[in-house]
Amino acid sequence: MKVAIIFGSKSDKEVMKGAAEALREFNIEYNAFILSAHRVPERLLEVLKQAEDEGWECIIAGAGLAAHLPGVIASHTTLPVIGVPINASLNGLDSLLSIVQMPKAIPVATVGINNSYNAGMLAVEILSIKYPELKEKLIQYRKNMKDKFIRENNEGVEF
Repeated sequence: MKVAIIFGSKSDKEVMKGAAEALREFNIEYNAFILSAHRVPERLLEVLKQAEDEGWECIIAGAGLAAHLPGVIASHTTLPVIGVPINASLNGLDSLLSIVQMPKAIPVATVGINNSYNAGMLAVEILSIKYPELKEKLIQYRKNMKDKFIRENNEGVEF
């Protein structure tokens, strides 16, 4: 199980580390790259070819401003692409709309603004379809999450 995490600028690293955190929780191997669809398009294509050659199974792509990176990636691979809109301007709404409004037949799954952790979790869910042991881990993770929630909130809330 391998996932690529790609984002367009060093300034996006803090937002995108949540994806790595989620993948580590499930012992999923990942590689992270800073690649720009505008500044180094040739290198981006090299990495995408490498991804397919090395058996990567999903790509998480974070982007702000014009937010082209996830869509450009999706146009060059048939691997599932999960877009993370990054708040670079307009409270991230411009990035969200850019990523979520992909043309017909070239989809990009999209999570909430700056929510790379959920992108990592969506990658886990996608991979769990193929890997039964991962599906079992995911089921147990959710059970533990529910149990913890119930324990923490069982006594009601005081103000």
